[in-house]
Amino acid sequence: MSRRAPAPPRARPPRRPALRLLPRLLAVVAVVLATVLTGPAPAARASVTLTRVSDFGTNPGALTMYVYRPAGLPAHPPVVVALHGCTQSAQVYADNSGLPRLADQDGFLLVLAETGTANNPSKCFNWFQSGDNRRGQGEALSVRQMVSHAVTAYGADPQRVYVTGLSAGGAMTAVMLATYPDVFSAGAVVAGLPYDCTRDNSPYLCMNPGVDLNPADWARRVRDAYPSYTGPWPRAAIWYGDQDTTVVPRDATELRDQWTALHGLSQTPTRTGTIGPDATRQDQYLAADGTVAVEVDRVPGIGHGTPVDPGTGGEQCGGTGAPYFLDSICSSRWIARFFGVDTTESGGSDPGDPDPGDGTAACWTASNYAHVQAGRAGTSGGYTYANGSGQNMGLYNTFVTHTLKESPPGWFTLADTGCP
Repeated sequence: MSRRAPAPPRARPPRRPALRLLPRLLAVVAVVLATVLTGPAPAARASVTLTRVSDFGTNPGALTMYVYRPAGLPAHPPVVVALHGCTQSAQVYADNSGLPRLADQDGFLLVLAETGTANNPSKCFNWFQSGDNRRGQGEALSVRQMVSHAVTAYGADPQRVYVTGLSAGGAMTAVMLATYPDVFSAGAVVAGLPYDCTRDNSPYLCMNPGVDLNPADWARRVRDAYPSYTGPWPRAAIWYGDQDTTVVPRDATELRDQWTALHGLSQTPTRTGTIGPDATRQDQYLAADGTVAVEVDRVPGIGHGTPVDPGTGGEQCGGTGAPYFLDSICSSRWIARFFGVDTTESGGSDPGDPDPGDGTAACWTASNYAHVQAGRAGTSGGYTYANGSGQNMGLYNTFVTHTLKESPPGWFTLADTGCP
């Protein structure tokens, strides 16, 4: 199990550095990265085949877009956007996160954004740069353009778009949820930070020891990202290792405060349980309609990285063939479950498992209006959300029709492609 501490994200160098300082800067970066990445060579593993997309928009953030399209992808699939951590790449994240295997199983389109050393010496997304973490500009706009391309080129469902990422990619996930709440239904921040912490703090202070603001102040920073927005806020899952010394667990608490305040919820969890093989603690914060609006998953005994659980079991995924993938729990499986794109039936008995029963399910096909009236869904901001899973079902009216599956009792998921 990896316990290696990662390199902190490094800010983009000034646009016009003095030439005499540039060699020294590059030398320091090289030494830092070499020190962090020194260790036994990982075992060789087959790489996931990704497709590079060259023309997806104006791309002001100079990012690279890759797509993993499963064979037999259903019509109008969900989209999951994945953002790698510092020193990583889209390929490394695809090969080790377990997301491509879940895309095959669950039928979603996987979009992977990649940054490089031209943007940041350590290949970190610039979550801390005002030119990249604001709506309509920089890296944030580039990721938004990738989603638009996925919808138009692959026929993806614009109502089911999700984002997740690690470390700097996790912080950039929070950026995307804050700047484009009209695009993303939910996101999962893995070892990331609250949005706009660096408005008046350095990135390193935000990472460790962290910045303490009250929930209302954190929420205001998100609202400031898109002041005219009046729709529903994305749902947020927050994943942290409880031994993380790079982005400390305090940041998980501040993220929780930010997103529970946005949803108008208390910072006291509605329900708490443990999940997975390592007894990860899961705190859930439920909206009035039963939707899980915010979720915090604290993984015991690990440091900074994406929790994975290599193997072929239904609840396993990912690999430890690269730094910052830590053998513990298949976080990608639980994140897919939180998004509502997980179509597997685990048959487990963990608290919080969407299908801990005997695999049987009841199904209903009706309009969104009828689902709400029957108590199978709720509404927020004119949209309809399945109770339990919180999946976005589209506008609240009598014209939009969906099939909902209930398993266990009180937990509803979209089942438009077939329901037993």
